[in-house]
Amino acid sequence: MHDVMSQVSNFINLDAANIIYLFLVGFVGGLVSGFIGSGGAFVLTPAMMSMGVPGLVAVASNMCHKFPKALIGALKRAKYGQVDVKLGVVLGISAEAGVLYGAHIQEDIKRAFGDAGSNLYVSVAFVVILAVVGTFVLRDALKSYKSGNLHEEEKVTKLARWVQSINIPGTMVYFKALNARVSVLFTIPLGFATGMLAATIAVGGFIGVPSMIYVLGAPSLMASASELVIAFVMGLGGSFKYAMHGLVDIRLAMIILAGSLFGIQLGAIGTTYVKPFMIKLVMGVIMVTVLFSRGLMVPVYMSQLNLIQTLNEGTIKVLKNTSFAIMILALALGAFIVLSAMWQGCRAERALAARETVEHSEI
Repeated sequence: MHDVMSQVSNFINLDAANIIYLFLVGFVGGLVSGFIGSGGAFVLTPAMMSMGVPGLVAVASNMCHKFPKALIGALKRAKYGQVDVKLGVVLGISAEAGVLYGAHIQEDIKRAFGDAGSNLYVSVAFVVILAVVGTFVLRDALKSYKSGNLHEEEKVTKLARWVQSINIPGTMVYFKALNARVSVLFTIPLGFATGMLAATIAVGGFIGVPSMIYVLGAPSLMASASELVIAFVMGLGGSFKYAMHGLVDIRLAMIILAGSLFGIQLGAIGTTYVKPFMIKLVMGVIMVTVLFSRGLMVPVYMSQLNLIQTLNEGTIKVLKNTSFAIMILALALGAFIVLSAMWQGCRAERALAARETVEHSEI
């Protein structure tokens, strides 16, 4: 009975303001997810934590809302020919093993150190990964923009060319996204790392999307679309595992899912209007903004665990409020960049169609 009560205490009270906030968070998460294919959870998990949801419950609930949304996003983008189902499933199978292992680690930390330990683990993982991946992706997007290669096809990296050149008999699989055969001995560790990360912070796309682009050689549009297949496979298994331990708050999952289903449709349509560098730019900008939001909370959790000098209530309040404000900024930035890119792309397409109509009528 005590165990059941301790699980229920994990769940926050939902008032009208919280419900509206969660719905909007879901909408922006879906918008970003449909656009860059990485589940949008790197926005959603910190957004839930910033309103007081324990880290592990935020990760588990996020994963639960993710797999139906990922399925819808994958089906939508499959219509545009952007999904490599085989690549998604092959990576998804090893990702599932990573999810189960990662969930086990999460539960051990929660048991040993309580909510503060779990929150610290999730937040530090976010800060480190956002810093590494965000900086890399942003630098790559700006390099593409400055070089003016916006209309050229993306070049396959030297690493991806090397991976595609290795022939290990009995392990080779052809993937249409790569237009090449690759050994599953390369895809297994990439998938496992993606799943492990998904179980830790509910975001596998940080490893999944960049690894498909830079290690395997997939175009960014196909990598981001195929990641939705991986997210579906991982989310299904991960949700079940966490739900068995009473860590999924189905209320949060359903509200966020409702908002996401609107956003993901728009985001997926947006990918047809923009250049590949824009997808990387959106990903990088949001990652770096969320990084600051989570980073501010690390001293709060360290103080709760007595790892540093105890912070006074005033300092904790300032850090929490600033973290929350930066989180809102990240959400607004993500929505603004995606929607303005869609608007510009749509206008350019209309202008081109109008010009062609005029030219045709003159002939």
